Amino acid sequence: MLKGISPLLSPELLATLCAMGHGDEIVLADAHFPGATFSRRSIRADGLRIAPLLDAILPLFELDSMVPSPVCMMAPVPGDVLDPAVEAAYLQPIRVHAPGTPPIARIERFAFYERAQAAFAVVMTGETAKYGNILLTKGVTPV
Repeated sequence: MLKGISPLLSPELLATLCAMGHGDEIVLADAHFPGATFSRRSIRADGLRIAPLLDAILPLFELDSMVPSPVCMMAPVPGDVLDPAVEAAYLQPIRVHAPGTPPIARIERFAFYERAQAAFAVVMTGETAKYGNILLTKGVTPV
């Protein structure tokens, strides 16, 4: 056990976050996301919700300030609606740990899948919220 690091972060997830370079992306995926299909590096975080996981990751992870949207979520398909509480829950830890982050961008479902395929890793969580997936772009850690 390490001091100051959330017990929600497994050794595998910590190693993955550390191995990522600036510009690399990681997806925190809901329980329904086809992570093993889309990613060469799929990490299990069963039972964990995404908002607490964001709260554990963001103190250790610099979001990319050189891209317009370092945080992206999937846009609803036509005719479907979003639950605004999902994004609001994700914004709480983002505002605490990365207060200058631009608004969360929404990208079309298949564009999100393409980004997930190219992502450094996909973390499969226990999140059950509809459109609960979130993509983070890693930035440069300040000196």
